[in-house]
Amino acid sequence: MVPQHYQLIQEIHQRDMYIVFDLVMNHTSIEHEWFKASAKDSINPKADWYVWKTGKKNNTQPPNNWKATIGGSGWHYHEGRDQWYFSSFLPFQPDLNYHNPDTKAAMLNVAKYWLDQGVDGFRLDIFNVIYHDLSFKDNPFSPRIVPSAENPDGFFQKMKYTVNHDQNYTFAKELRALLDSYDTERFAVGEVFGDDPTIQKYLGDDANGLNLVFQFDMLAFDFTASFFREKIESYNTFYASPLIPTLVFSNHDRKRSISRIDNDVDKAKLLTCFQLTGRGVPFIYQGEEFGMEQAHIPIKDALDPLAQMYDWMPQFLVNFSGESLNRDESRTPMQWDDSQNAGFCDPSATPWLPVNDNYTLINAEAAQKDSHSLWTLYQQLLHLRKNYPALQSGDIEVIHTPKSDKILAYRRTAENETLEVFLNFSKKPLVIDYPTANTSIVFSLHPENKAKHDQILLEGYSAVILSK
Repeated sequence: MVPQHYQLIQEIHQRDMYIVFDLVMNHTSIEHEWFKASAKDSINPKADWYVWKTGKKNNTQPPNNWKATIGGSGWHYHEGRDQWYFSSFLPFQPDLNYHNPDTKAAMLNVAKYWLDQGVDGFRLDIFNVIYHDLSFKDNPFSPRIVPSAENPDGFFQKMKYTVNHDQNYTFAKELRALLDSYDTERFAVGEVFGDDPTIQKYLGDDANGLNLVFQFDMLAFDFTASFFREKIESYNTFYASPLIPTLVFSNHDRKRSISRIDNDVDKAKLLTCFQLTGRGVPFIYQGEEFGMEQAHIPIKDALDPLAQMYDWMPQFLVNFSGESLNRDESRTPMQWDDSQNAGFCDPSATPWLPVNDNYTLINAEAAQKDSHSLWTLYQQLLHLRKNYPALQSGDIEVIHTPKSDKILAYRRTAENETLEVFLNFSKKPLVIDYPTANTSIVFSLHPENKAKHDQILLEGYSAVILSK
C-alpha cells in the first residue's frame, strides 16, 4: 500500500505544482519520545539532546535570565530530571541542543527523509533561535519592551545569547548544501526576525545560505507610496541579485492584510498590484487572494496557547493594541463556499475554530464567479508575471514623479524588456506628467486609466503597467 504522504506528493507533482513542508527544527513537543528519554536522567543516550541546566540557589531558580521570544522565562523546571530545560517559545516546546552533533545529524536526517520522498522544500519555523550560546551568560538589559520584526530584543532584555547566534548562519549553509545535493531544485525559506544586515547573513555571503527569508517588516505596512518606495530602495541595497527579498502582507501569526486597511477591497487590489509586480517572491496567505477578513474571537475564548497567556487582559485593551493578540482570529477555516462550515469540513462536524460570520458573502466560489473580484485580479497579474520575465526576475528602479507623495512608480527590466508600473495610493484621480511616447498599456486596474499625450491618468486606488 502506498503511504498517503507519498501519494499526496505524487499527485501534486502530476498537477505541475510543488509541495513545501513546514519544518520545525528548533524544538519538539514534551510528548516526543526523544524528550521523554532525555528527561529521565543526565546519563542516558539522549540526555544531551535538549538544552538542560541546573538552576541557581540550590536549583530553586532558573540557571540564568534568558527569556522566551514571547516573554516570560524560557526555563522550565522538570521534576523527574531535577533540572531546567530551555524553550525559546512555549513551555511545552523544549529546544533541541544543536551543539550535540547527534542531535543535529538526526534533524538533518529528518529533512533528508522528506526530501527523499520528493518534497520540494521547507518553510523553516523560528530558524533564528536554533543555536544558543554555550556560556549561558545572562542576556544584557535592554530598554525595549516589545520585540519587532526588525529587532527581536524586548521584555527589557537584549537577546544576545539566545537569538541570531553566529552558528545559526553556519547551519543555514549546511542545510542549503543538503538541498543543493539533489538533482531537482529544492529550496528553503526561513522564519527569521532581525534587521536587514542580520537577514543577509542567513542568505549567505555568496547566496549559499537559505534561499529566502521572510521579510516581516511588510506585515505592518503603511498604506502610503513613500512606505513602499523606501522598501524598494532598502531591498535593492540589502538584497541585490543574486539575493532576492520576499513580499509578505499576511500570515498565520499576524492580522490579515485587508483588515489593516479597513477591509477596503480597492486598497487590497492596489497592494496586490505591488506584491505581484514588485521585485521579490510573493507569499500569499490562505484566503488572502479573495479578501478573507480578520475574525473577531474574544481572547477569553482563545484556543491559541499564546493568546491564553494574555486572557487576563480586558477585551477593550486587546482591541486597543491594534495587533491581534489572539492568533485564532487569522487562522479561521478557509472559506470555500457559502455552505455550512464554508465547505471547510462536513456540515455535521464542528471545526476546531469557528468559521468567520461573513463566509456566505466572502468565499472562494463567489470570488471566482465575479469578474471584478480580488481573486480575478490575482489571476490576471499571475498570468502577466508568467509572460513577462521582467516581473519574475528583473531589476527594479524607482521612478520619481511630481506627485511622488501619492504615486508609487518603478521600472522593471530584464534583457530587452522594460515595464513601468504606476500605482495611485490616493482615493482621488491623479494626472502625472510623464513621457508616454512608444509605450502601450499592458495592464490597467481601472478602465478609465489612460497614458497618452505625455500624461498618465490614474483613477483613485488604481494602477497601470506600461510596456516600452
